[in-house]
Amino acid sequence: MRAWRTQRGFSLGKLSKLILFNPSYMARAERGDQAPSADLITAYDHALNAGGSLVRIFRRLRESGATDGFSRGHVSNPGPHVSKGHVDLADAPDAEASSSEGIAVPARTDDGRIIFVTISRRTLLGTLGTAAASAAFADASAVGAAAPARGSLSSANAIEHLEATHGALINSDKLFGPYQSIPIVERQLAAMKSLREELRGEDRRKLIYLHARYAEFAGWLHQDTRNFRAAQHWMREALEMAHLTNDRQLTAFTLARRSQLAADMDDSVDALDVAEAAEQHAEPNSRLAAVAAVFGAHAHALRGADDACLRAYDHAHDLRQAMDADPDSSLGVWLDAAYIEAQRARSLSTLGHYQAAAESFGRAVADLPADYHRERGVHLSRQAVALAGAGEADEAGRIGMQALRIGVETGSGRITRELAQLESSLIKWHNVPTVNEFRDAMQEAVLKQA
Repeated sequence: MRAWRTQRGFSLGKLSKLILFNPSYMARAERGDQAPSADLITAYDHALNAGGSLVRIFRRLRESGATDGFSRGHVSNPGPHVSKGHVDLADAPDAEASSSEGIAVPARTDDGRIIFVTISRRTLLGTLGTAAASAAFADASAVGAAAPARGSLSSANAIEHLEATHGALINSDKLFGPYQSIPIVERQLAAMKSLREELRGEDRRKLIYLHARYAEFAGWLHQDTRNFRAAQHWMREALEMAHLTNDRQLTAFTLARRSQLAADMDDSVDALDVAEAAEQHAEPNSRLAAVAAVFGAHAHALRGADDACLRAYDHAHDLRQAMDADPDSSLGVWLDAAYIEAQRARSLSTLGHYQAAAESFGRAVADLPADYHRERGVHLSRQAVALAGAGEADEAGRIGMQALRIGVETGSGRITRELAQLESSLIKWHNVPTVNEFRDAMQEAVLKQA
């Protein structure tokens, strides 16, 4: 790794800024003091134009056991992605490595800045796990722990099992965030791929539909952790499965979610194009047409197009009001007037209309159902950023503290990203007590690499 880096004229610091990994972790990996994750190897390979050579070398070392002498530290060393167990990472560089490899979390540098670094899920769960979350998640784990084995269940029972697990995991994610859900979701996806070999006819179509729903959910979970490469992988698989079902509504929903993901990655071009495609696929007077319009509206905000953005949100409200009173689909059931306004508030903040955004977020938080715990943290963190932008430092610090508590409980990357931005914007108000309280709490909560 060091040889490839130095031959291409990169210092450790310059490469770390390019691939967004902690330089001290990179140095330990280069020295052999710590086993590098496959995610780091792939990042090196791409940044240094190694053409897959570094990935292949590391794979051979791992297969031969030569990496066993590394001090593992907190970085795991997993195999290929569960949904593509027959594909080697070296042969398919675009395939996603296992989600246990690395998760982006905030860490404070020596000069006081907050950056995002990658640590293993095992370490993160060890740090963030709470007794309450573990106990509440037990029901979902019990449902999903034993993925339906080949021949162990009838096709109807297997599909019923998968549907029940999907619902339990969604409910747990709303309360406790993504990390405990991810391995169960990916285990079920692997089971479905195997089960498809046995089913035919309507049962096979139902299973493919469920596969698409699970893959979309896996994409969402990784999106919340800000592991965007894994999120993109699963969203591509979800869209492929949706096409196989020939279900226009499922395809529309998956396209809309891909637009949302692109917006989170600040890709306004893809976000807008895919949102427009999603609305074209959606049935007239359907909830999904409104979902697509909402995500397209934020794409306009990312482009700085105020008028187009606000018109798009008005269009989304019109679509929601005109939608069928009792739509058949369960897709996008979370969309209501309050959801549209929360997304509008996010766009207003992006456009620099901070005071209006902060007020809208306050209403959105008040309207959230009680079980939307993680989303409450997301809204609060974004409200705090908007308040800081409006110059209301005292209130920003107070709201930031509320969001931080939820961020620690759920491990949501969306929350921690907003709070890192908030902490940076509040530095100039160092004499405000709530600001200092928030920044001290951030200091304690930030995870540092060992």
